[in-house]
Amino acid sequence: MSGLPVAGLLLAAGAGRRFGGPKALVEYEGEPLVRRAVRTLSEAGCTSVRVVVGAAAAEVRELLPPQAIAVLAERWEAGMGESLKAGLESLIADDPAVAVLVHLVDLPWVPAAALARVLAEAADDAVVRAAYQGVPGHPALFGRRWWPEIAATAHGDHGARDWLRGRSDVRLVECGDLGSGSDVDRPGDLAGPGAERR
Repeated sequence: MSGLPVAGLLLAAGAGRRFGGPKALVEYEGEPLVRRAVRTLSEAGCTSVRVVVGAAAAEVRELLPPQAIAVLAERWEAGMGESLKAGLESLIADDPAVAVLVHLVDLPWVPAAALARVLAEAADDAVVRAAYQGVPGHPALFGRRWWPEIAATAHGDHGARDWLRGRSDVRLVECGDLGSGSDVDRPGDLAGPGAERR
C-alpha cells in the first residue's frame, strides 16, 4: 500500500440496456454489484469511496453502505464520460486524496488484491492501469495532478480513453494472476469468466 490517501471512484450510473436493467442493482453471490464493488474498493485501501449514480439513482443509493458518498451524474444518459466528469469534479471540490482509483460496477471478478496492487502505485502524477494477461483494463489510477485535465476531456461516451491515447507514461500493473477483468454485459455473463457468452 502506498500509505497516501487514495479515493475510490465507482462508476455505477448506467441503465444496463443490454443486461435488461441497471447493473448496479444486480445481485451476484447474494450481494448487489454496487455494494460488492464499494466493499472491494474499501478493502483495497481507499480512504474514501464515491459512487456515481444515474439510472435508478434512488434504488442504488439505498444499497450503499454509510461510508460511501453518492454523486449524481446529471447527464448520465449521455455516457460514461459524463459519470467520470461528475465524479472527478466532486473529488476536486472537497477530497484531499493524492490519487483516485477509478473502478466500474460490472467487474465482480476483480478482487480487492488487484485493486490494492494498482493503488500501491499512488502518486500525484500517477497514470496506472490494471492489465489482465497484458490487456489494459480496470481499475485505473490517476494522480491528482491530472484530474482537471481528465474531467475537461471526458464527455458523452468518452471517458479517460481519449486522454490516455498516445501517452507514454501509462504504467500497466499485471493483475491476471489475481482475477479476471471480464465484465457483466448480459445476464448469462454472471456464470463467470470464460463462460460461453449468450
